Amino acid sequence: MFDATTRSGGTATVSPRTTATELAVAAAAGPVAPAGPAARVTRVLLSPWSRLSLLVALLASAATTVVLFQPQQLLTDGWPPQLGGAAAAVAYAVAYGLCTVAFVPRPLLNLAAGALFGSQLGLASALAGTVLGAGIAFCLGRILGQEALRPLLRGKWLKAADGQLSRHGFRSMLAARLFPGVPFAAANYCAAVSRMGLLPFLLATALGSIPNTAAYVVAGARASTPTSPAFLIALACIALPGLAGAVVAWRKRHRLSGR
Repeated sequence: MFDATTRSGGTATVSPRTTATELAVAAAAGPVAPAGPAARVTRVLLSPWSRLSLLVALLASAATTVVLFQPQQLLTDGWPPQLGGAAAAVAYAVAYGLCTVAFVPRPLLNLAAGALFGSQLGLASALAGTVLGAGIAFCLGRILGQEALRPLLRGKWLKAADGQLSRHGFRSMLAARLFPGVPFAAANYCAAVSRMGLLPFLLATALGSIPNTAAYVVAGARASTPTSPAFLIALACIALPGLAGAVVAWRKRHRLSGR
């Protein structure tokens, strides 16, 4: 049996061992099936724009559900009497996270947490819900929206924001959470479209959300005594960062308009 190719009269002869090896590889690979209708439908459903459409549909459905069920009634009706203590705080944290994905304003949820559970337990529940909601939004945006939206990052400001989040994710998200003018949902989905990691995103969200969340929770817990020092300090912690953010935004706007 020959191992190499032999030539006789200008004709190449393939060795039997080589032929057997090629046949074995071809048999292991299996036949190449033509792309049928099912394969084409699968490719369409898993395409970036189909996944982005699914994300938009999910968010629209969640927002519609919130409008119909009106979770803000917790501020007036209170928590269901069947739940109490730590179990109620855990349940509220889960509901809080889902509501933030559906664009319910966090200040309203923070006030409700303070009114329902007091300052300490309310703050723990609100922070847990904040991190949960941010994580859900980040994962949805990363899985369903990133591949379709990244090619659209062509403008100067969009590229700058994407580069900042991709290279300095933790400190950029920490500043976004501390700065009261950055919408919570917008920060979530901007981070998801960037190349920022999930763990730095969650850690920055947890740390950066503490001051603002605590101020609203304490205000909700002490709303029945509006003249108490704790309530007045909480109001000051809410108003002063917002005022500072408005001043910074006004100055930057005038600088840009003057160029």
